[in-house]
Amino acid sequence: MHPVDTLQLRFNPDQMFILNIAMAFLMFSVALDVRVADFKQVVRFPKSIGVGLLAQYLVFPLLTLAIIALFKPPVSVGMGMVLVSMCPSGNMTNFLTHYAKANVALSVTLNAIIILSATVITPAGFLFWSKYIPESEVLRQSFNLKFSEMAMIIIQLIVAPLLAGMWLNEQKPEFVARIRPWAQRLSLLIFFSILALALLGNRDNIGNFLGYVFVLVAVHNGIGLANGYTLGRLFKLPESDCRTLTFESGIHNTALGLILIFKFFGGLGGMALIAAWWGIWDLVTGMGLASWWRKRPA
Repeated sequence: MHPVDTLQLRFNPDQMFILNIAMAFLMFSVALDVRVADFKQVVRFPKSIGVGLLAQYLVFPLLTLAIIALFKPPVSVGMGMVLVSMCPSGNMTNFLTHYAKANVALSVTLNAIIILSATVITPAGFLFWSKYIPESEVLRQSFNLKFSEMAMIIIQLIVAPLLAGMWLNEQKPEFVARIRPWAQRLSLLIFFSILALALLGNRDNIGNFLGYVFVLVAVHNGIGLANGYTLGRLFKLPESDCRTLTFESGIHNTALGLILIFKFFGGLGGMALIAAWWGIWDLVTGMGLASWWRKRPA
């Protein structure tokens, strides 16, 4: 067994409480951009929505298993990669799509669908795909993983705040218009604070493995971004939709991943390192790509 498979990152109950509150607020701030009418946009982009869901929930997990087979990382690292692949789109995708001058309406609609479906897809997908990680059976069986418990956490931290934000947006649009910019800036600050808590509190352990994790995350994230764009091109979608799917398939809510790791996997080091570094790296690549495309409108 690799040393990283026995490494456990430390997070006390007070820090977990802060993480949970921060995650709920993140999703509430995302929902301030979402309206019930956005779901009706599916009729405008049925093909693009279908390709986006295909990229997110089938192709990316398969590509993740291919990367694991090629690089042969420690089992806990492979489990972290699979969990990240099943986490919903990150809260930054709408902003990145807008900044890149891509299809914002498609991004909002697809992002909302993916977030709401995460209640079922994230735990079910992880429990299914993780079985195909080589030599993972012993490690997986050492944790008491229940679909219902994972789904309930996602409902509490993702779905409920999202629905609350959508309700407020429908009922008090003027008020939401005033608080939206500040709420979203604060949510970004909170997002990076979550990552800082996870990384700084365990910096000694992280230093020993970060170089290895850096390479894996760079490859994994790069393939995630390319996955959405390539599938869009294969299905002959408009260029703006292809760019939108790039962000939706390559930016993931790894803050949720971290919470699940600390809640159900005891802060298992390999998983936590992957999720924490993903949360930083995909914003770097996302902003870089958005800036590139902003100068080259579709």
